[in-house]
Amino acid sequence: MSADTLDVIGGIVSLTLTLMVFSYLLGDNPLYRLAVHVLVGTTAGYIAVVAVESVIIPWLDVTLLDDDNDYAFRVLGVLPFLFLLALLVKNSPRYNLLRRFGNIGIAFLIGIGTAVALMGAISGTVIPLTRDAGRAFDDEKALNAVLMTVGTIGTLVYFQYLSSRRVDGKVTRSLPMRILAGFGQLILAITFGAIYASAMLTSLNVFDDVISKQLTFLLEQIG
Repeated sequence: MSADTLDVIGGIVSLTLTLMVFSYLLGDNPLYRLAVHVLVGTTAGYIAVVAVESVIIPWLDVTLLDDDNDYAFRVLGVLPFLFLLALLVKNSPRYNLLRRFGNIGIAFLIGIGTAVALMGAISGTVIPLTRDAGRAFDDEKALNAVLMTVGTIGTLVYFQYLSSRRVDGKVTRSLPMRILAGFGQLILAITFGAIYASAMLTSLNVFDDVISKQLTFLLEQIG
């Protein structure tokens, strides 16, 4: 089988899978589910291969298979595999000790992941936004800074549920809190609307670009 024939077959398969995915616009159907299964399967296989080649094999080479390492370093190399074994038998009632060891692995995973995500959010989002908002008060964009600050405060107030009980027994918010919460709700509505519209436009552009490229490729190969 020649390379041109393989290119044509690959183009037909990719176009077919693309149309199967976009068939979800007509509702859930077997073609869409088949395409999703293919996507998930190939993605899982690719991730497994990358994990073995880029993570597991280098880790073994550095820890267990290196003759220059001492005993403590080899024990460190075995530790992730013990966590993996404990996670595999976590739902089995026969291995209580390994199940507890698996909980330690999950605690490490969640703790480290949460710490990394939190530090990334603070250093990459919160601090730059705070710095930019402070600088905006010093130039001609002071109005934008005020709107951004009030919008942020209003959004936070909208998601808090502290209230006070009146004399008649009804629970309500104070007037300033209700105004801030209403402004925060307006900001959320505008933000979600803009995100939804942007996602729809991006999806349509991607659909048009993918279909046109694949059709052009197939017509060039066939013609």
